[in-house]
Amino acid sequence: MNKPVVRVGVIGAGFVGSALIELLSDPSRHVALVDAATVPLEVVGVAVRDASKPRPGIAPELLTTDASHISEIDGLDILVELAGGIEPARTYIEAALNQGVSVVTANKALMAEAGTALAQLAHENGADLFYEAAVGGGIPILRALRTSLAGERIERVMGIVNGTTNFILSKMSSEGSDYADALAEAQSLGYAEADPTADVEAYDAAAKVLILSSLAFGTELSGEEISREGISGVRSIDVEFARRAGYVIKLLGVAERVGDHGISRRAHPTMVPVEHPLASVHGAMNAVFVEGTKSGPLMWLGQGAGGQTTATAVLGDVLDAARNRVSGRHDVPFSVDTTLHSVPAGDIASVFYISIDVIDRPGVLALVANVFGQHDVSIQSMEQSGVGDEARLSFVTHSAMTKDVHATITDLAKLEAVDSIGACIRVIAGGGE
Repeated sequence: MNKPVVRVGVIGAGFVGSALIELLSDPSRHVALVDAATVPLEVVGVAVRDASKPRPGIAPELLTTDASHISEIDGLDILVELAGGIEPARTYIEAALNQGVSVVTANKALMAEAGTALAQLAHENGADLFYEAAVGGGIPILRALRTSLAGERIERVMGIVNGTTNFILSKMSSEGSDYADALAEAQSLGYAEADPTADVEAYDAAAKVLILSSLAFGTELSGEEISREGISGVRSIDVEFARRAGYVIKLLGVAERVGDHGISRRAHPTMVPVEHPLASVHGAMNAVFVEGTKSGPLMWLGQGAGGQTTATAVLGDVLDAARNRVSGRHDVPFSVDTTLHSVPAGDIASVFYISIDVIDRPGVLALVANVFGQHDVSIQSMEQSGVGDEARLSFVTHSAMTKDVHATITDLAKLEAVDSIGACIRVIAGGGE
């Protein structure tokens, strides 16, 4: 296919979209971009909410408030969707794909909801669907899974894939901040939204786990609900207990094989041993740890958020799509492995840290220990702290089924001597959960 130029339309000119257009128009990188794409790239339209707002580096005649217009631009080759959300983003993407226009997006929510169907639609119309920036900001983890590790049998993918929660937990760990103060600081610095629910309750991380799982194992992207636990219940006393025990608390997204055909996918706080590579990932950084049968452990580390960082990943996808466009080909989507089934989180075994606040009186510890025993949850260690009539009991269990641990907590909460249940956090021990 003899194309003198690849025409690019962009929906969304916020932090990421503006940074992308700046990268595309940087004269110092023109030669490198042409070499990577094999032809020049031309931005032919940019959809924004407010066309009257000054946008340095973007020619006014390119701006439109009609996002649906972008995919209708004559001769459009690549649509870059950076508006986010499920709708109307899905409508814009489907319209482009139906016309054979390749799509690049950073939309993790939409890819987790309908990635498999959209990839098939792209394939049917001879187009590409790329979404590297949907998971780890500037970390090229999807490209690595799609190409470099395509011949490897991946056993587990585990990562810190949300910069907001990692910043909060890092502050709690390094400065002794409580959760509320660390969240407020994250919001003041722009790491957390005014409504931080998507981040702190692990919705964002869960969507990214689904995307990683699809490339690592061949699971379907169709909006399946997976186990999700946020960090809002993590207290400074839990962080301090972890520190004394040689751990740090991280919100991890995990996708792993269970037996021959089972897959477990979940997102939750985890106590990570200080010697584990993920324990040293601080601030708003992201990291993804991959364990393969032959390659062993591999880790990717980088900034997980920010306009320029994310725009770099988007640009990489644009260049891939442009090369395919020029050569008259497109990437074939990964196949779905229909032999796989989801294993409920309750059927996964782990070591757990559990803290409870109790009335400090004779016989309480025996009552509590009896509840653990009733559910076959064996106690590895116990620590008691507190003054006066109140006491805090902190337990580390031996490996136990998650459903048994949850049943234990339910029954502990019914004891008259138990004031409140604190944290229940998985512990990585001996190289695995």
